[in-house]
Amino acid sequence: MAELRTEEEQVDAIKRWWKENGISLIAGVAIAGAGILGWNTWQDYQANEAEAASMRYQQLINLTAGTEPDEASIGQARDLVVEIIDNHGKTLYADLARLIDARLAVAQGDQVGARDVLETVIDASGRDYVQGLARLRLSRLLIADEDAQAALSMLETGIPDSLAAERANVRGDAHHALGNDDDANDAWREALSLAEARDQPLYGVQLKLDNLGYEEATL
Repeated sequence: MAELRTEEEQVDAIKRWWKENGISLIAGVAIAGAGILGWNTWQDYQANEAEAASMRYQQLINLTAGTEPDEASIGQARDLVVEIIDNHGKTLYADLARLIDARLAVAQGDQVGARDVLETVIDASGRDYVQGLARLRLSRLLIADEDAQAALSMLETGIPDSLAAERANVRGDAHHALGNDDDANDAWREALSLAEARDQPLYGVQLKLDNLGYEEATL
């Protein structure tokens, strides 16, 4: 523009530029505006999805909290798990619903189904803490199924430090099931020590130690 000699030439140049680029400019502005609108719409959608998932998960908690649910409540709860997974499969609520579903499967005597659910969480969750919870629960199932050695292997990896006390507790259970009471004693004492250091409640461990008949441990 600085090289143009007269004001008329500048006006003509602006007219030509607008004729050649005006439509594209308008389109660009429109697209940008649509992008902002689309992003806001997407954020609203995500917020609504999270709220819906939270409400369904709270319903699931209400169905399964307190005393042992009856068969009808278990059936309703497991149907609700399916709904949460189908409609909100990538959310934390879906992972937590699967953990509840595994417990419900055990209540129905379906150990294999419970193990399958927990293995799905371990393989697909992508959330370290939830995967750790699933590993702990699967380890307990393996101990109940008289496969304590597999439980020890399960506890070797994939459990975050925040669950270290629980890991030591379950490790003690596995060693006790194998008849390794010295190792069980060490693991349970470690569990109490970790729980105390992190100010985490850990119930029943002292009773296990008392039943071993070893020197008293205190939390």
